Amino acid sequence: MYGCKSQVDYLNTDLKSQNGYYQAVIEIPAGTNSKIEYDKVSKIFKPSLKDGKERTIDFLAYPANYGFIPSTFSNPEKGGDGDALDVMVLSSTIPSGKIIEIIPIGMLKLMDAGEEDYKVIAIPADLNLRTINTETFKDFVKKYEPAKEILESWFTNYDPADKTEIQGWADEEETKKEILRLHVEL
Repeated sequence: MYGCKSQVDYLNTDLKSQNGYYQAVIEIPAGTNSKIEYDKVSKIFKPSLKDGKERTIDFLAYPANYGFIPSTFSNPEKGGDGDALDVMVLSSTIPSGKIIEIIPIGMLKLMDAGEEDYKVIAIPADLNLRTINTETFKDFVKKYEPAKEILESWFTNYDPADKTEIQGWADEEETKKEILRLHVEL
C-alpha cells in the first residue's frame, strides 16, 4: 500500500468491524524507522516530511505497529492534536494500509508540545497475529511490565525535538470510553 493510491477512505472506515471489534489502520509497520502517514487528500500512505525531508527515527525503530483508529478525531479546540486517535498494535509486523480488528488493552497518555497525544495500546483480535497473551491492562502490567516500560521510554526519546511528557496510563475501560468520546459519526 505504501505510495499507492487506494479506493479506501481510511479515515472514514467504520470504527468497529462487522464482528464488533474496534479497527486500526496501520501506517507504520513494527520494526520500521521511517515515519509513514496516511495523506487525507491524496489517500495514500507516504513518508512524513519535515523541512522538506523524509522523517526517520534516529533511535530504536517502532516497537509496535503504529496507526490510527478510524472514525475518530482529537479536536484541537479541546486540547487534541487534530488527528485521528493513535494506536500501537502489539504484534509482528503488519504492512502499511492494512486494516485489522483490535482489542484495546490500555492507553498511554502523553502531552506533546502542549497537546494531548494519547496512544491506544492494543492487541490483534486475531489470535494468530498476537505476540503477547493478554486482553486487560491489569494483566498487561502484571505479565509484561518491561513492554510497558519500553513503550514509555520509546515515546519520550524517539524524537528529541519534541518535549513529550507522560501523563499516565488508562486501563481498557477508560480507553474504550476515550475512543467513543472521539468517535465521529460517518
